[in-house]
Amino acid sequence: MTLAAIMQWEFWELFACPWFWCGIGGWITASFIKMVIAAVKTHEFDFVYLVSTGGMPSSHSAAVSALAFGIGYTEGFGTPVAVVAVGYAIITMFDAATVRYAAGEHAKVLNAIVRDIKELKFKPVERFKELLGHTRTEVFWGMATGIAWATFLCWVW
Repeated sequence: MTLAAIMQWEFWELFACPWFWCGIGGWITASFIKMVIAAVKTHEFDFVYLVSTGGMPSSHSAAVSALAFGIGYTEGFGTPVAVVAVGYAIITMFDAATVRYAAGEHAKVLNAIVRDIKELKFKPVERFKELLGHTRTEVFWGMATGIAWATFLCWVW
């Protein structure tokens, strides 16, 4: 994207449409809920949850479901753009609950191997990030969060 494109009025219309705020708002809402849930468990606020992967509820699921429902509410659920948005949401949520979740499980095993190697006084290796994906419950509640946010925003808009 060039500076000339950003200077065009059409670019700034992005921030004036409900669909943008449905997706972003779904993500932010789920991230704040995730941070509060973690704070209740650990008794301290960790703002890393606002930009991290994994955890309850799924921010990815909230964002894509809010986007899909925002488009469905305003344009109609039978429109081609709504169908594309729903397909995008399904693929994203499936990925979060399967591929990324499995990668997190693999990271747990690799970290156990690394810990064992370190105990044998071999050269230490960095830990792998384990919280990558989501359980189906986390994906479901992320989706519910996104739908609730989109419903609220489109009702207010």
